[in-house]
Amino acid sequence: MKVTHLNCSDISGGAARAAYRIHHALRQQGIDSRMCVVNAQAGDWTVMGPQSKWSKALSKLRPLLGALCSKSLNSGNSTFNSLAILPSNRSKNLNASDNDVVHLHWVNDEMMSICDISRLNKPIVWTLHDMWAFSGAEHYPEHQRWQEGYTKENRPNSERGLDVNRWVWQRKRKHWQRPFHIVTPSHWLADCVRKSVLMGDWPLTVIPNAIDTEKWSPVDKALARQLLHLPEDVPLLLFGAIGGVSDFRKGFDLLQASLLHLQGLMPDLELLVLGQLAPKKNQGFGFPMHYTGHLHDDVSLRLFYSAADAIVVPSRQDNLPNAGVESLACGTPVIAFDTCGLPDIVRHKHSGYLARAFDIEDLALGIQWVMQDEKRTDELSQNARADAVARFSYSIVADQYSRLYQSLVSSV
Repeated sequence: MKVTHLNCSDISGGAARAAYRIHHALRQQGIDSRMCVVNAQAGDWTVMGPQSKWSKALSKLRPLLGALCSKSLNSGNSTFNSLAILPSNRSKNLNASDNDVVHLHWVNDEMMSICDISRLNKPIVWTLHDMWAFSGAEHYPEHQRWQEGYTKENRPNSERGLDVNRWVWQRKRKHWQRPFHIVTPSHWLADCVRKSVLMGDWPLTVIPNAIDTEKWSPVDKALARQLLHLPEDVPLLLFGAIGGVSDFRKGFDLLQASLLHLQGLMPDLELLVLGQLAPKKNQGFGFPMHYTGHLHDDVSLRLFYSAADAIVVPSRQDNLPNAGVESLACGTPVIAFDTCGLPDIVRHKHSGYLARAFDIEDLALGIQWVMQDEKRTDELSQNARADAVARFSYSIVADQYSRLYQSLVSSV
């Protein structure tokens, strides 16, 4: 079985890390898996990136041209958009290869055009990491047009000029006549696919993202804190901030409001902020804060997860965030809202706490419930680790993909 994964990058970004882990999970399972990217950073011989000076220069130019086109067609939409209009030879090369399956992931930043994707004649699996595939140009739409079809009548009043999302959606509907097999890491995203006009009747399987639970395992909490120069005798709550503070979807305003409810109730609580340097101006969370700075290796991440008593993921909208899966693997309970893909990670009061969606008081209650009873926290930690091994480990996820590939190849 020979499979090629396509993703814009190998390890830069959440979708890239998820795709890269799936790729290596399959290799451990004995599948001849390769990965094709335009931004190769891992130094991994199993990942193919641009080789010639011309192809390297072109790989840097294409996303800039795509962004320029997107800006020139300004519609007033505030979400991240991808037009996927620049042609490439990827389909031609993949069709001529000895691949049994082509596995698409996040192929935006003009890695592949809508037409390119339609020209693939191999069995196709497409793992979705956001909503772009069945929407217009948006990766996370702020409306329901993807459920209704992009018509002139249902365009938001806030948009202006050319209806870019309708134009992109129509191009997808025109060119994608042959259904691909869609995989979603969460049941929430699967429900979105089923409700969409574009892909509602396409074949669909839910397979979670993978993590190497042998490498991602708990480090003794006292040792982790000692190595990171963190206080050893206080409750530490972790949250991620890599671009998230300014991202409405990530819900950091909800976390900030929730922490206000804890002032006076958890006087010893301290916060550990993942992926950010200390800002010039205090962010006003009301508790002592420790900033990890920008992390570039899994060992450091594993230490910080292990040092924390719990992680809070206050997202309004998320698929299957890597931080949640990584935390479970390190035995760190997860506190989140009961929405989108987060229930696929957290089992309420078993491996963490699921607060009512966007209820800041319930989120505060969840933080208290998880962290104020040391015996309970230890039990949640053990459950978190067991859940990660049982549901997200390489062998579990690779077996599901292997069976899917076999079914597609045997039906050709």
